[in-house]
Amino acid sequence: MTSPIERWMPRLFLTALALLAAAAAWQCRNGWPVSADLMDLLPHVQKDDIATRAEERIQEPLSRQLIALAGHADPARAVEVALGVANEWRESRLFTTVEVEVKLDVAAVRSQLLAARIAALPAADLELLETDPIGFTTRRVRELMDPFSATSLVPTDQDWLGLTGRAQAAFANSSGSLVFDMASGTLQGHSPDTTWVLIRAQTDGDAFDHAIPEHIGALVARSRQQVQSADGDLIATGGMLYAAAARAHAIGESRSIALASIIGILLILLASLRRPRALLAFMPVLVGMLTGFVACVALFGTIHALTIVMGASLIGVAIDYPMHWLGKSYGMASWEAWPAMRRVRTGLTLSLTTSLIGYLALAFTPFPALTQTAVFSVAGLLGAYACTVCLLPAWFRNWQPAPSATLLRGSAALLATLSRISARRTMLRLCLVAAALVCALGIARLSVHDDLRLWFSLPQSVSDQAKQIGKITGFIPTSQFFLIRAPNEDALLERQQAVAERLDKLIEAGKLGSYTALSQLVSPIASQLRVRQALNDLASNKHALGQLSNLGIPLDVLKEHVEAVAALPAVTLTTALAGPLSKPWRMLWLGAAGSGGTAGGAAGSGGTAGAAAAGVAGMITLHGLQDVDALQAVARGIPDTLLMDRSGELNAMFSDTRVVAVELKLASYVVAGLLLWIFLGRRASWRILAVPLAATVCSLAALGYMGQPLTLFSLFGLLLVTAIGVDYAIFMYEQVAGPTASLVGVTLGGATTLLSFGLLALSTTPAVSSFGVSVAIGVFFSLLWAPWVHISIFNREPYAAT
Repeated sequence: MTSPIERWMPRLFLTALALLAAAAAWQCRNGWPVSADLMDLLPHVQKDDIATRAEERIQEPLSRQLIALAGHADPARAVEVALGVANEWRESRLFTTVEVEVKLDVAAVRSQLLAARIAALPAADLELLETDPIGFTTRRVRELMDPFSATSLVPTDQDWLGLTGRAQAAFANSSGSLVFDMASGTLQGHSPDTTWVLIRAQTDGDAFDHAIPEHIGALVARSRQQVQSADGDLIATGGMLYAAAARAHAIGESRSIALASIIGILLILLASLRRPRALLAFMPVLVGMLTGFVACVALFGTIHALTIVMGASLIGVAIDYPMHWLGKSYGMASWEAWPAMRRVRTGLTLSLTTSLIGYLALAFTPFPALTQTAVFSVAGLLGAYACTVCLLPAWFRNWQPAPSATLLRGSAALLATLSRISARRTMLRLCLVAAALVCALGIARLSVHDDLRLWFSLPQSVSDQAKQIGKITGFIPTSQFFLIRAPNEDALLERQQAVAERLDKLIEAGKLGSYTALSQLVSPIASQLRVRQALNDLASNKHALGQLSNLGIPLDVLKEHVEAVAALPAVTLTTALAGPLSKPWRMLWLGAAGSGGTAGGAAGSGGTAGAAAAGVAGMITLHGLQDVDALQAVARGIPDTLLMDRSGELNAMFSDTRVVAVELKLASYVVAGLLLWIFLGRRASWRILAVPLAATVCSLAALGYMGQPLTLFSLFGLLLVTAIGVDYAIFMYEQVAGPTASLVGVTLGGATTLLSFGLLALSTTPAVSSFGVSVAIGVFFSLLWAPWVHISIFNREPYAAT
């Protein structure tokens, strides 16, 4: 007989479910609110304004810029193909700017080169001018006599010494391996049998906005097909392509995992209960997934693709509630929905509580990825529990399951066997000692490994195109950069020049490809004065100037020219940045540093800790870094110079978070123990907690023997093992409808959980796979240890199957 409240519970639940579905529909009104931005998963470290501005400046090209190369065996066709792609992209209106042809104001460029003859002279040329002026002019003579020598935009009679050519060559290095083609006005790169033309596109919105990445990815794919049909090729890289690939990969993978889990669970339901209506027990899973989705979008604005993949495993946990309830039909002669629910409701509530403890522990970590997973799972479990308790009994009214006799006999036989083993105390103790020794050896083989690259997985084609573009253009950007502060612009240039000298040594050692520094654009005033003094010395050196006069240039003309160049005014950083050739360096200039202060949390800082109270700041970016550790000593001894290494900082944070994970693990045991003590007593709490503890130890040993490293995600997976192990132990301890029925319910629940997390272990995303492997192994050992809770209570009375 149902009570009035039990008659109202299904109606109230269906009303709430309708509101929840309406909320989900409203959240998806502008498309699926799924994010693929890796930065959303990472902790936000408090830093001062200038450090935050620097990181945002470095991140902006990844978020908004698309770099593409259109290639063809015929150089003219390569330009034609690139222009066609650019026109198509402009017409799509997905980009604010699309650049192929470089608009060059020759007069303005010539003016900047003439003004920067002293300020932009490379250090090697200055050294040659100071130490060997005759060698300097002799080299210039060879250049003038060589018809194939690189030509300057400045006429020779305006630059007899070739200083503008030296500055022009230094500026050209900002284009890496790309060469400016005067005929077409494009930047071009070359590989065997192919000429590549650079295309740069800029978006207005963030690359990780919901709709932009998919549209841009589809546009690039269409353009590639058109180019390939013209016997060319198109390769592209950018944050929007990474986002589109990551989002598609995560959604596809979660769909596959969810579909396989659903099919497996439905088969288990049919095989164990042998009635079509048993399939309605899957309803709590659907409700749980919907609740988790709505909660995440409501709290965070979006749900991350990684959360969807990991959340797919919730299917295996949410189905446990109806499984435990329906599993009691194996021990009740006449199973009725509401009476059976009343008998298991306390156990289900305790099970829910311990599971929530395990998932809530994830919310106390500094990683938003785990916090979002915790919110999704907690909301999902609450929804699944409410559906099981409020709705399913009404749907299963007047329904009788048909339990599998084979499963019933197998469970009874297992319990009887364990009971007989427990009676042989000596052998049991020896087995436990042996198991402890095996576990200790396995744990000793366990290694620890965490890396930011484990957090995502991309199609090989996307990574290959990025590498190919880096090889052709000569630019392979890295996440590390130097942040330098100084009291004024000139001091900033001096400090950047000091860093650049050390970076040059790394390049010579093959540890770094190249770098971009403001001191390459304009040298400090002290260096400009050195150039001026060297030119004045050259003007009075008749032997050196005689090398050039032998070409027919009057000596007095040469002397007058050199003196005029030496008298050029010094060039400041602000003036240099205003020139047309300065575009690649403008992003490095951060302007006023405000109140200063160090970049809190920057890894590998080598300079002094205090920045100027007020001043300016700039960056040095790196390309083709081969040895991160080699950067640690570069900033040492240079005031207010910091190595900003976001990935290194995060990897260091992983180590600290592992300690937090262990603390959370212990805290989850304490909280679960207190709850069990309150509701079941001290004796029961110790025996129940022994199950997840033994499962955790065995899982760590298994990971060691398998050669699987212990990652941050596998540690948090073991946090869930605690909750799941307690869940199984509670039902074996309570023995509602008898120990056999309890074991059947635990086995069915464990089978579905193993299925879900086992499939998660097959994920191509290393972090997700690590999480799935650890939970699947932990659930397996929880299933092995849970029956002993019953045996430990009745070890004086061997169990007899009935």
